[in-house]
This record gives sequence, C-alpha cells and structure tokens, in this order.
Amino acid sequence: MSSTPTATESSAVPEPEPTGPATSDGRPRRAVLSVRSLGIRDLAVLPYRGWTDDAPGTRIQDRGVAASPFGPRGGVGPGGVGNYQVTAHRTSSTQAFEDLPALRRGDRIVVEAGGVRYVYRVTQTRKTSFRSARSLAEQRAAVPGHPGRRATRAMITLSTCLTREDHAAGNFWSDRFDNPEHRVDKIGVLVRSVVL
Repeated sequence: MSSTPTATESSAVPEPEPTGPATSDGRPRRAVLSVRSLGIRDLAVLPYRGWTDDAPGTRIQDRGVAASPFGPRGGVGPGGVGNYQVTAHRTSSTQAFEDLPALRRGDRIVVEAGGVRYVYRVTQTRKTSFRSARSLAEQRAAVPGHPGRRATRAMITLSTCLTREDHAAGNFWSDRFDNPEHRVDKIGVLVRSVVL
C-alpha cells in the first residue's frame, strides 16, 4: 500500500487566498514620491495636520516639496487604508507637479516611507472646485469622490492647480492662499508593497 496521497487527498488542504498588498498603520510620516512617467524622482513629501492647500500646506509647497495633510479633514499616511493626499505646486516654486495633468490611467506612483515601498496604480482623474464645499469634501473623503463611505483599501490622491486652464478660460478667481478655483486630482489604488 502506498503512502503517497491521492489527488483527492492532496487537494483537500485549501490553498490560502491571495491577499492584496500589505498596508501600513496609516500614521502620517515623511515620504519620498516618484512618478517615472512624469520624470518625478524622490520628491520629499512632508506630513502636517490640516487639509489640502490650507496655509500650512501652502507654506510647505512653497519650499518646493509636496505636502500631505492628515487629521479630521486630512488623509492617512503612506500605505494606509483610506486616502493618502499629496499636493504640490505646478506653476510656482520648483513646479514639482508641473506635468501632473498628463498622468494617465494605469501609470504608477511610487511612495517610500518607513522602510516600505508602496506602489499605486492611477485609476481615475477628478476635478475639484475650491468654490464648492461638496467638491472639496469629495476630494478629501476617505474614499475619493464618496464622502461618508468607509475606506477598505489604500488609495492616493495627487493634486495640483489648474491655474493655466482656469486663466485660459477667463477664470481668475483665487482664495486667500492664491489657490485658483480648480485643481486636478489623480487618484490611485495600492497594488504592491515591498519591504526595503
């Protein structure tokens, strides 16, 4: 009698279900961001308590780096379940996000923080109006575009101004921080995480 298990016996032990990429604890932390398709490499991302493009965030961006808000009206940290929000200037300072509007569906965004590399894939583009409380709530939601919806996966929103486009359309409105009315948001989902 053979002690080799039959096909039925060996398939009786189920294979573990594949899981998605490992997420972080969602705590805000310094990071570096790279977007190969746009030529962005190792852009510093500084976390701060606040919301997108407020005074502290604008001051960080004025230094030529990206800002990542957290707290009640901000997002999560890199790799966290929810909306990791990153903003940077397009038309002033180092113009870190100058070409962000050209980012396309399927392009990769790489964030390194806390000894882990998080790879996000762009899934959609949104346009945010700074003159609309609803539009801002959609941008800052845990699930971008869906205020009140509970996040179940790690997402990212890269955001920058549409100053050139607004001005070309004759729209010269700006808020007290010089943000124009519209911003472009590139939203992605976490597809891979690698311990460095």
